[in-house]
Amino acid sequence: MATVELRFSALPEHVRTARLVAAAVARRAGVDEAVLDEVRLAVGEACTRAVGLHQSSGISAPVRVALIEDEKQFSIEVGDEAPRATAGERVPGARADGADEPDAAESEGEDEMGLAVISGLVDDVEVTAGESGGLIRMSWPTTPATLLP
Repeated sequence: MATVELRFSALPEHVRTARLVAAAVARRAGVDEAVLDEVRLAVGEACTRAVGLHQSSGISAPVRVALIEDEKQFSIEVGDEAPRATAGERVPGARADGADEPDAAESEGEDEMGLAVISGLVDDVEVTAGESGGLIRMSWPTTPATLLP
């Protein structure tokens, strides 16, 4: 199992680099050429979401991306350190009277849209979140390299 790890400052201009690296590693891992655009788009959405969460929460920690090459699949994990409220806790950006702040509602809508795009692009996707941040894990099948005679 080979893994490439990226860490980048939560700035939108670094998302393009993450997309390019992910596509190059996916190609080398044996992901079908026809799927590489989906890999690029999904990584872009996941990284953009992580950057937005870091910026809106004032987190200076880097966004983490792991590109994992297994024997029969290629996986990408995009992690952030933005804490999510658990049951009974107040969500950052929500007013004490229970009404959502306009910016919080808009940002939540963008977040949901990004997750919907990722789900539409990737058949095997898992999203987890908790007090220490979130993780989006996406996987694609690989085809073994064929040896020429």
